[in-house]
Amino acid sequence: MSGPVIKITGDTSIAVVFDQVISPKINAQIRALDEEIAAAQIYGIFETVPTYCALTIHYDPVRIRYEELRVKIEELMKKAHSAKKRRPTVIEIPVCYGGEFGPDIENVAKHAGLSVEEVIKIHTAPEYLIYMLGFTPGFSYMGGMDERIATPRLTEPRVLIPAGSVGIAGAQTGIYPIDSPGGWQLIGRTPVVLYNPDRKEPIMLDAGMHVKFVQIDEEEFESIRPMSESGKYKCKTYIKGEEE
Repeated sequence: MSGPVIKITGDTSIAVVFDQVISPKINAQIRALDEEIAAAQIYGIFETVPTYCALTIHYDPVRIRYEELRVKIEELMKKAHSAKKRRPTVIEIPVCYGGEFGPDIENVAKHAGLSVEEVIKIHTAPEYLIYMLGFTPGFSYMGGMDERIATPRLTEPRVLIPAGSVGIAGAQTGIYPIDSPGGWQLIGRTPVVLYNPDRKEPIMLDAGMHVKFVQIDEEEFESIRPMSESGKYKCKTYIKGEEE
């Protein structure tokens, strides 16, 4: 594909489809276009949904016709292509690894031929890019994980995974924001409440942000949890490249 193309995906939606490659470069292009659309405040658009390789745009055809919308999006695509890159926000997420919080961490270690301590050290090293949200409210699909700890999904998914569980599936890592079924290898759990429908911003994480996992122990987990539930705990955040 030589460049992004607009495709009709339904009576009330279109998608701007980029090269079918999961990469930070493609993700940056998608985020730039999403930001341009938000800034333009086009009458009739009511939601945009970024994914790994596309940006889906939901609109009301009574308020704006397809041809008019297409022209507007094409103009914004030109602006987004030359938009100045913004340095993303990094948020530090505390995680208690192993034990009851990460029952599959030994599976990951065995598959990688490493010790549990090495798996934790490798997993906490990068700043992971959130490519997209999906599956459940706020479930974050992150890229940039070290291939040394890439591990296949479970052959039999669990019926219930506790909210806050941190998992690995292939070369991806992510966090379950609510109790839900799932088949990822669970290596730890965060005490931070990532989804709360009663908050002004129900979903804490968003596509385009970066996540840095920070290891904590069980005592710290039990200390942070009630503070997060009451809204008193704030994760450390900084602009990428400007951390202290």
